Order: sequence, then C-alpha cells, then structure tokens
Amino acid sequence: MSEPALVEAAREPEIAPEPAPAPPTPTRPTPSQTEQPAGFIKPSQAAPPRGGFRGWLYRLTGGALNLGPSPAEREEAELNRRIRRRLDGSRNTALLSMKGGVGKTSTTVGVGLTLASVRSGSVCAIDANPDAGDLIERALGEGAYESERQLTITRLLRELGDNDSRVALDAYLHEVRSLRLLAGEQDPDLSDSLRAEDYERVYSLVSRHYGVTLTDCGTGVSRPAMRGILEHADNIVVAAGFAVSGAKRARDTLLWLSAHGFERLAKEAIVVVTDKDDVSARVDKAAIEAALAGMCRMLISVPHDKAVADGDLVSLEAVRPETRRAYKEIAAAIVDGYR
Repeated sequence: MSEPALVEAAREPEIAPEPAPAPPTPTRPTPSQTEQPAGFIKPSQAAPPRGGFRGWLYRLTGGALNLGPSPAEREEAELNRRIRRRLDGSRNTALLSMKGGVGKTSTTVGVGLTLASVRSGSVCAIDANPDAGDLIERALGEGAYESERQLTITRLLRELGDNDSRVALDAYLHEVRSLRLLAGEQDPDLSDSLRAEDYERVYSLVSRHYGVTLTDCGTGVSRPAMRGILEHADNIVVAAGFAVSGAKRARDTLLWLSAHGFERLAKEAIVVVTDKDDVSARVDKAAIEAALAGMCRMLISVPHDKAVADGDLVSLEAVRPETRRAYKEIAAAIVDGYR
C-alpha cells in the first residue's frame, strides 16, 4: 500500500457535531405562582362565634382568640344556607292532616315566619281551611286581627282582577314581620264555598309575586278545594301528633294520597309530629316515629311548647329554642324538596 493510502486509512473518521439543544418551552405558571405577592392578601380567618363560651372568649380577647363557630352555630348556618337556596319560579307547599288539633296551623305560622326571615320576605301563607281557619289569629293574635277581619280570601276573589299588581294584591294580605298572609273566610255561610278553581286563581295571583307559598289546608282531604291545592303543590307537610289517633290519621293521609294519584307527594312528604299535649309516658313516641318515618321522605318532631299549645299567637321569640330549631329544620326540608 502506498504511503498516502496508509496515512488516509489511519486517519480517524470525523464526528458530526451534536445539534444545539432546543430552547426550553415556556411552562404555564401554576396557580400558586399567579397568586398575589405575599403581604397583599390577608389570610382568611374563621368566622367569629356568635354566642356561648367561644363568643365570650372572642369578645373578652378583643378578637385575638377566635375558636370559630361552635358545632351548633355551624349547623345553624348550614340550615340557613339550605333555606335561602335560589329557586327558579314560584313553589308551593301544602300543610294538611285528616285530624285537627295536631299542630298544623301553628307549624304553618312558625315555618312561614322562619322562611320569610331567611328568604328576605318573599313568602306568603294562604288559609284555605273551609272551617273558619285561624291562621291569621295564630300569626297576629286574636286582638290584632279583629280590626281587619274583612280582608279574606273570599273578598280577594270577588274584587281582585287576575292580572293585578303586587301592590293591589298586598292590600288584601296581612303582614307579620316579613311574612304575608291571606285570611280564610270566617262567615259560616261562605267558608265551605272555596272550590278547586277558586284556589287555583288565588294561587296564580300569589305565585306571580311570591317565591314560596304555604297553603294551610282544612281537616281532611276530600273538600272541594283540595284537588286544586294538591295539583299545584310541589311538596306537602303532613301534621301528626304523639297519640294513637294522630299517628293513624297521618298514616291514612299518606295512604289516601298514594291511592288517589298523588303518590309522589306522599313519597316525598315531610311528616311533622308535634308533642302538643305533652303526652303521657304510656305513649311510645319512638314507635310512632318509626311507623311514620318509613312512609315519607323525612320525619321531624316538634317538642312540647306551652307558647304554642295554648292556641293563641305563635311568636318565634316566645317559643323554646328547640321549637325554633324544629321549625328551621322543617323549613330547610321544604326547600330541599323543591326540584
């Protein structure tokens, strides 16, 4: 082999240079990188407690020691959140029972006042009891109502047009705090004349201006207006008592509804058992609750309360804290049932 050939064979092959690395691709900043610089935003703190030992300690230390709301206050806040849930359109709840004297009207007033206070007043209660219902007396007190007895559901039907304004409607309503109420007819010659189409017209007027309507029905489920009421009800509350007769009538009410085309209302009903007469120890309250709970969506018990049992004015300030809590639980359950 010639010398030039040997030299060429001994020469190492050239290695191509590696390509330059590509510039790094910009990455999207993480949420933590986009937050305000430290010191610009104050760290969130627990809401201050309103009462009890925690509230006392918070006030004593000028807010320096904040243990946050108590479990009871957190539960109360959750109930309020459920009650004030935004609703599209207007909703209607009928309160009914086959037996009188089991707390139906007092529940209507207590729950109505609770709903109106939390939902900023867009609540109206209608007395559709054909037997001279006492919804207004229970809400205003008998003495306060006497001067305005002419404002009734019958007069509204006679005088008000179907397209009247809220101002015109409110002239026929009574008001307690932020709850509006429409009185039932007190004249015995007229009280049982409310028909299904009459109720439908009343509800059409009320629902145009109020987001939630409570309808206090009469005793029984076969009165002329009941079909109109039930057909326009989004859900129902069935009143019962801690007595054999009260529990049986509540059960019969749910069975009747299921057998007459209102199975959904029965299945999603809220049964409210009121210990109105402070029944004796012979009554098995747990057995009554268990028997009714399996027939409805929810069962809520209202404790015995002298401020409610006397049949006069129902005031949230006068009833026991346990009673106010029960009314709030019922109100939350009602709104939960609005689909």
